[in-house]
Amino acid sequence: MDNGEERAPELRTLRQKVEYMVEKTFPGRKISGRFFADLVKERGGSLSHSYFSNILAGKVTQPSEEILKALGLGFGVDWRFFKEESEVVDDVVAGLQFLAKRRTGEISGLAGRGLDEDGLPPELLQFAMSLLRDAEERTPPAGGGQQG
Repeated sequence: MDNGEERAPELRTLRQKVEYMVEKTFPGRKISGRFFADLVKERGGSLSHSYFSNILAGKVTQPSEEILKALGLGFGVDWRFFKEESEVVDDVVAGLQFLAKRRTGEISGLAGRGLDEDGLPPELLQFAMSLLRDAEERTPPAGGGQQG
């Protein structure tokens, strides 16, 4: 881009996401698997140093949800960042369907957990909306054929 904006990197694989987070969280530093495992432990999670090293080597591609949560703890981000894109899209679509049912009155008595009075952070809302736009672009319109 010529206007000086940083182009968003392509983060499709777990390895790409973890490498990106290492670069952004620990700029200019090379961190060891042991350092990261200790950091996760300090923050209340569990991740072995060898498992972290295997993620960085590309040997682990589909870890458990617990491992994703440990990565989130270590980097200080929402663990869902590390999920496969299709899973995140599914989560967002489910959330939006829930909101639609809430608006129509099909669901009432909502109790939020982990949110303050401001609700979702704007960055998360913006991310969710971008995923929805991407999903809509890939989905053909209902009743796409001509009636005759």
